[in-house]
Amino acid sequence: MNRTSLLNRSGFVNRAGIVILMATSIAATIGCASKNYVKQQTTPLINKTNELDDMTAKNSKDIKDVDARAQAGIQAVNVKTAEVDQKAQTAGQNAASAQQMADAANGRVGVLTNTVANLDNYRPVAETSVKFGFNRDNLTQQSQDALDQMAGNIASTKGYIITLEGSTDSVGSAEYNYDLSQRRANSVIQYLATKYNVPAHKIYVIGLGKDKPIDSNKTKEGRADNRRVDVRLMTNTVGDTNQPATPSTTGQNNPSSM
Repeated sequence: MNRTSLLNRSGFVNRAGIVILMATSIAATIGCASKNYVKQQTTPLINKTNELDDMTAKNSKDIKDVDARAQAGIQAVNVKTAEVDQKAQTAGQNAASAQQMADAANGRVGVLTNTVANLDNYRPVAETSVKFGFNRDNLTQQSQDALDQMAGNIASTKGYIITLEGSTDSVGSAEYNYDLSQRRANSVIQYLATKYNVPAHKIYVIGLGKDKPIDSNKTKEGRADNRRVDVRLMTNTVGDTNQPATPSTTGQNNPSSM
Protein backbone atom coordinates (compact mmCIF):
# COMPACT_ATOMS: atom_id res chain seq x y z
CA MET A 1 0.00 0.00 0.00
CA ASN A 2 2.76 2.34 0.80
CA ARG A 3 4.44 1.41 -2.45
CA THR A 4 1.38 2.22 -4.44
CA SER A 5 1.11 5.57 -2.81
CA LEU A 6 4.72 6.26 -3.57
CA LEU A 7 4.25 5.23 -7.14
CA ASN A 8 1.24 7.33 -7.39
CA ARG A 9 3.09 10.13 -5.74
CA SER A 10 6.03 9.65 -8.06
CA GLY A 11 3.78 9.52 -10.97
CA PHE A 12 2.12 12.67 -9.82
CA VAL A 13 5.42 14.27 -9.46
CA ASN A 14 6.45 13.19 -12.95
CA ARG A 15 3.28 14.46 -14.47
CA ALA A 16 3.66 17.77 -12.73
CA GLY A 17 7.18 18.13 -14.08
CA ILE A 18 5.99 17.33 -17.52
CA VAL A 19 3.23 19.89 -17.23
CA ILE A 20 5.67 22.52 -16.01
CA LEU A 21 8.09 21.67 -18.77
CA MET A 22 5.37 21.89 -21.36
CA ALA A 23 4.17 25.20 -19.98
CA THR A 24 7.69 26.56 -20.08
CA SER A 25 8.14 25.38 -23.65
CA ILE A 26 4.84 26.93 -24.71
CA ALA A 27 5.78 30.21 -23.04
CA ALA A 28 9.16 30.20 -24.73
CA THR A 29 7.54 29.42 -28.05
CA ILE A 30 5.02 32.18 -27.57
CA GLY A 31 7.84 34.58 -26.57
CA CYS A 32 9.88 33.76 -29.66
CA ALA A 33 6.83 34.08 -31.85
CA SER A 34 6.07 37.46 -30.33
CA LYS A 35 9.63 38.65 -30.88
CA ASN A 36 9.60 37.42 -34.47
CA TYR A 37 6.29 39.14 -35.07
CA VAL A 38 7.52 42.38 -33.60
CA LYS A 39 10.71 42.10 -35.64
CA GLN A 40 8.76 41.44 -38.81
CA GLN A 41 6.55 44.45 -38.14
CA THR A 42 9.28 46.86 -37.12
CA THR A 43 12.00 45.95 -39.64
CA PRO A 44 10.20 47.59 -42.62
CA LEU A 45 9.56 50.67 -40.52
CA ILE A 46 13.21 50.84 -39.53
CA ASN A 47 14.31 50.36 -43.14
CA LYS A 48 11.87 53.02 -44.30
CA THR A 49 13.12 55.38 -41.62
CA ASN A 50 16.69 54.76 -42.71
CA GLU A 51 15.72 55.42 -46.31
CA LEU A 52 14.03 58.66 -45.29
CA ASP A 53 17.11 59.67 -43.31
CA ASP A 54 19.30 58.94 -46.33
CA MET A 55 16.98 60.92 -48.61
CA THR A 56 16.90 63.80 -46.13
CA ALA A 57 20.68 63.82 -45.95
CA LYS A 58 20.96 63.69 -49.74
CA ASN A 59 18.40 66.49 -50.16
CA SER A 60 20.23 68.58 -47.61
CA LYS A 61 23.49 68.05 -49.47
CA ASP A 62 21.85 68.86 -52.81
CA ILE A 63 20.31 72.01 -51.35
CA LYS A 64 23.70 73.05 -49.99
CA ASP A 65 25.31 72.36 -53.37
CA VAL A 66 22.64 74.37 -55.19
CA ASP A 67 22.99 77.19 -52.69
CA ALA A 68 26.77 77.16 -53.05
CA ARG A 69 26.50 77.29 -56.85
CA ALA A 70 23.91 80.04 -56.61
CA GLN A 71 26.14 82.06 -54.29
CA ALA A 72 29.11 81.49 -56.58
CA GLY A 73 27.00 82.56 -59.55
CA ILE A 74 25.81 85.68 -57.75
CA GLN A 75 29.36 86.51 -56.75
CA ALA A 76 30.57 86.01 -60.33
CA VAL A 77 27.79 88.27 -61.60
CA ASN A 78 28.72 90.90 -59.02
CA VAL A 79 32.38 90.69 -60.01
CA LYS A 80 31.47 90.93 -63.70
CA THR A 81 29.19 93.87 -62.99
CA ALA A 82 31.98 95.59 -61.09
CA GLU A 83 34.35 94.94 -64.01
CA VAL A 84 31.84 96.37 -66.48
CA ASP A 85 31.34 99.40 -64.26
CA GLN A 86 35.10 99.84 -63.98
CA LYS A 87 35.52 99.54 -67.76
CA ALA A 88 32.72 102.02 -68.31
CA GLN A 89 34.32 104.39 -65.85
CA THR A 90 37.72 103.91 -67.48
CA ALA A 91 36.20 104.45 -70.93
CA GLY A 92 34.61 107.65 -69.68
CA GLN A 93 37.92 108.79 -68.23
CA ASN A 94 39.73 107.90 -71.48
CA ALA A 95 37.15 109.82 -73.48
CA ALA A 96 37.56 112.82 -71.22
CA SER A 97 41.35 112.51 -71.45
CA ALA A 98 41.16 112.23 -75.24
CA GLN A 99 39.01 115.33 -75.37
CA GLN A 100 41.46 117.17 -73.13
CA MET A 101 44.35 116.14 -75.36
CA ALA A 102 42.42 117.21 -78.44
CA ASP A 103 41.69 120.55 -76.82
CA ALA A 104 45.34 120.83 -75.84
CA ALA A 105 46.42 120.03 -79.39
CA ASN A 106 44.12 122.70 -80.78
CA GLY A 107 45.46 125.08 -78.17
CA ARG A 108 49.05 124.28 -79.11
CA VAL A 109 48.37 124.82 -82.78
CA GLY A 110 46.79 128.16 -81.90
CA VAL A 111 49.80 129.26 -79.86
CA LEU A 112 51.69 130.43 -82.93
CA THR A 113 48.78 132.55 -84.14
CA ASN A 114 48.39 134.11 -80.72
CA THR A 115 52.13 134.70 -80.33
CA VAL A 116 53.04 136.13 -83.69
CA ALA A 117 51.15 139.33 -84.47
CA ASN A 118 49.53 139.47 -87.89
CA LEU A 119 50.63 135.95 -88.80
CA ASP A 120 48.34 136.05 -91.82
CA ASN A 121 50.67 138.64 -93.30
CA TYR A 122 53.53 136.15 -93.32
CA ARG A 123 54.20 133.90 -96.24
CA PRO A 124 56.53 130.89 -96.40
CA VAL A 125 59.84 131.25 -98.17
CA ALA A 126 61.42 127.86 -97.56
CA GLU A 127 60.59 124.83 -95.46
CA THR A 128 61.97 121.45 -94.55
CA SER A 129 61.11 118.44 -92.41
CA VAL A 130 63.90 117.22 -90.18
CA LYS A 131 63.55 113.54 -89.30
CA PHE A 132 64.68 111.81 -86.09
CA GLY A 133 65.38 108.26 -84.99
CA PHE A 134 63.12 106.45 -82.56
CA ASN A 135 63.14 108.21 -79.17
CA ARG A 136 66.02 110.42 -80.35
CA ASP A 137 66.38 114.19 -80.33
CA ASN A 138 69.84 114.56 -81.90
CA LEU A 139 70.32 115.81 -85.46
CA THR A 140 71.71 113.40 -88.01
CA GLN A 141 74.03 114.54 -90.78
CA GLN A 142 71.13 114.38 -93.22
CA SER A 143 69.09 116.62 -90.93
CA GLN A 144 71.91 119.14 -90.73
CA ASP A 145 72.25 119.15 -94.51
CA ALA A 146 68.52 119.85 -94.88
CA LEU A 147 68.74 122.73 -92.40
CA ASP A 148 71.79 124.12 -94.17
CA GLN A 149 69.91 124.16 -97.46
CA MET A 150 66.93 125.96 -95.95
CA ALA A 151 69.06 128.38 -93.94
CA GLY A 152 70.77 129.51 -97.14
CA ASN A 153 67.68 131.69 -97.73
CA ILE A 154 67.89 133.50 -94.39
CA ALA A 155 70.42 136.14 -95.40
CA SER A 156 68.31 137.31 -98.32
CA THR A 157 64.97 137.24 -96.50
CA LYS A 158 63.76 140.48 -94.88
CA GLY A 159 61.35 140.58 -91.96
CA TYR A 160 61.63 136.85 -91.43
CA ILE A 161 60.65 134.47 -88.69
CA ILE A 162 61.25 130.74 -88.36
CA THR A 163 58.51 128.46 -87.08
CA LEU A 164 59.17 124.98 -85.72
CA GLU A 165 56.58 122.28 -85.15
CA GLY A 166 58.02 119.31 -83.28
CA SER A 167 56.22 115.98 -83.62
CA THR A 168 56.56 112.35 -82.60
CA ASP A 169 55.06 108.98 -83.42
CA SER A 170 52.32 107.46 -81.23
CA VAL A 171 54.60 105.32 -79.04
CA GLY A 172 54.59 106.46 -75.41
CA SER A 173 52.44 108.74 -73.32
CA ALA A 174 51.17 112.11 -74.49
CA GLU A 175 53.18 114.04 -71.90
CA TYR A 176 56.39 112.24 -72.76
CA ASN A 177 55.90 112.92 -76.45
CA TYR A 178 55.18 116.60 -75.83
CA ASP A 179 58.53 116.81 -74.07
CA LEU A 180 60.29 114.77 -76.77
CA SER A 181 58.89 116.95 -79.56
CA GLN A 182 60.07 120.05 -77.68
CA ARG A 183 63.57 118.57 -77.29
CA ARG A 184 63.72 117.85 -81.00
CA ALA A 185 62.70 121.40 -81.81
CA ASN A 186 65.33 122.68 -79.37
CA SER A 187 67.99 120.73 -81.27
CA VAL A 188 67.02 122.60 -84.43
CA ILE A 189 67.02 125.93 -82.58
CA GLN A 190 70.48 125.30 -81.18
CA TYR A 191 71.82 124.38 -84.59
CA LEU A 192 70.40 127.47 -86.32
CA ALA A 193 71.43 129.79 -83.51
CA THR A 194 74.98 128.39 -83.38
CA LYS A 195 75.71 128.12 -87.07
CA TYR A 196 73.58 130.91 -88.56
CA ASN A 197 73.27 133.36 -85.65
CA VAL A 198 69.48 133.27 -85.79
CA PRO A 199 68.28 135.30 -82.78
CA ALA A 200 65.88 133.69 -80.33
CA HIS A 201 63.10 136.24 -80.96
CA LYS A 202 62.99 135.14 -84.60
CA ILE A 203 62.13 131.53 -83.74
CA TYR A 204 58.71 130.31 -82.60
CA VAL A 205 58.34 126.75 -81.39
CA ILE A 206 55.34 124.47 -80.96
CA GLY A 207 55.75 121.01 -79.42
CA LEU A 208 52.84 119.01 -80.82
CA GLY A 209 53.89 115.60 -79.56
CA LYS A 210 51.83 112.90 -81.30
CA ASP A 211 48.82 115.16 -81.89
CA LYS A 212 49.51 116.05 -85.51
CA PRO A 213 50.70 113.00 -87.45
CA ILE A 214 51.25 113.33 -91.18
CA ASP A 215 51.14 109.58 -91.73
CA SER A 216 49.66 106.46 -90.14
CA ASN A 217 51.32 105.24 -86.95
CA LYS A 218 50.33 101.67 -87.84
CA THR A 219 53.37 101.17 -90.08
CA LYS A 220 57.10 101.52 -89.50
CA GLU A 221 57.39 103.95 -92.38
CA GLY A 222 54.48 106.05 -91.14
CA ARG A 223 55.95 106.29 -87.63
CA ALA A 224 59.31 107.32 -89.13
CA ASP A 225 57.60 110.14 -91.06
CA ASN A 226 55.92 111.35 -87.87
CA ARG A 227 59.21 111.66 -85.97
CA ARG A 228 60.04 115.07 -87.33
CA VAL A 229 60.35 118.81 -86.88
CA ASP A 230 58.74 120.93 -89.58
CA VAL A 231 60.83 124.06 -90.13
CA ARG A 232 59.46 127.06 -92.06
CA LEU A 233 61.24 130.27 -93.02
CA MET A 234 58.57 132.96 -93.35
CA THR A 235 58.56 136.66 -94.22
CA ASN A 236 56.13 139.53 -93.77
CA THR A 237 57.64 141.53 -96.64
CA VAL A 238 55.14 141.85 -99.47
CA GLY A 239 56.22 142.25 -103.07
CA ASP A 240 59.85 141.35 -102.51
CA THR A 241 60.99 140.21 -105.95
CA ASN A 242 64.00 138.48 -104.45
CA GLN A 243 61.77 135.92 -102.72
CA PRO A 244 60.28 132.89 -104.46
CA ALA A 245 56.54 132.88 -105.06
CA THR A 246 56.19 129.47 -103.46
CA PRO A 247 58.21 127.98 -100.61
CA SER A 248 61.08 125.69 -101.49
CA THR A 249 60.99 122.31 -99.86
CA THR A 250 64.45 121.26 -98.86
CA GLY A 251 64.20 118.30 -96.55
CA GLN A 252 62.27 115.11 -96.91
CA ASN A 253 65.16 113.26 -95.38
CA ASN A 254 65.21 110.03 -93.42
CA PRO A 255 67.43 109.41 -90.41
CA SER A 256 70.37 107.14 -91.00
CA SER A 257 69.19 104.83 -88.26
CA MET A 258 65.71 104.33 -86.88
